[in-house]
Amino acid sequence: MWPLTRRRAAASGRDPAPSLWAYRLQRLMLTPLFRDALRVGLPFGLAFAAGWIWLGDPERRDMILGHVAEARAVIESRPEFRVDLMAIDGASPDLAADIREVLQIDFPTTSFDLDLGAMQAQVVELGPVKSASLRIRPGGLLQVQVEERVPAVIWRSARGLELLDAEGHPVRPVKARADRPDLPLIAGEGAQAHVPEALALVAAARPLRPRLRGLERIGERRWNVVLDRGQRILLPAEAPRPALDRVIAMDGAEDLLARDVAAVDMRLPERPTLRLNAPALDELRRIRRIEWGED
Repeated sequence: MWPLTRRRAAASGRDPAPSLWAYRLQRLMLTPLFRDALRVGLPFGLAFAAGWIWLGDPERRDMILGHVAEARAVIESRPEFRVDLMAIDGASPDLAADIREVLQIDFPTTSFDLDLGAMQAQVVELGPVKSASLRIRPGGLLQVQVEERVPAVIWRSARGLELLDAEGHPVRPVKARADRPDLPLIAGEGAQAHVPEALALVAAARPLRPRLRGLERIGERRWNVVLDRGQRILLPAEAPRPALDRVIAMDGAEDLLARDVAAVDMRLPERPTLRLNAPALDELRRIRRIEWGED
């Protein structure tokens, strides 16, 4: 057959071998990537070019955007996406008012216009809020579930009085100490960073509770227990609770704090020191002069 084909080609004067470009085209058609480009890439490119040219007209673009806006408005106006009310659970009336003021939502609205993540961040930024979650309930209700910080102490600083929770986080300012007489008072710079320790000392000082006025942070490193009549118990920086327990034991045995004592210095626990008031000190000196025969 092959010699016959060659003889026919020779008789007709035509070379049976393919041309260089035909050969290259046949080789390209055997390449999977080239075939995929023709089957997928070429139609996609033509469609993209046609769409680009068609959308190049501003009037056509405005028409499409108008149809999209109309479709979105129809969807958003459906009753199942409508939000009419907000309920705040777990918050005091003052905190609930603060949350409503921070969120500032104009009802009615739609769930598409509410960014729950951003709203939650705004609520958590409020001092009294420990945690918060927001969700849209059936019936068009936006529910805000709040866990409010519980005040544990009153902190007195140069900026005034402020309520702190048991971890030392700010809750809210307070105008006067008398507004929360049920809470212990701590004072001094840096005291807010040691609230758990202060609460432990307050619990240990329960036998002195009728006379306890508060705790005072000294030098941002140790505590003074402040009692009525200006008495103070100076605690060490390390292990303050055992030192306080020792003072309470001495008071129970000898009525130490019922005497005319200005301070009990426990900064050196192995050597407690009493600081007397001025009248008691003068009386002590007088007694000693009598004993020494000076009077």
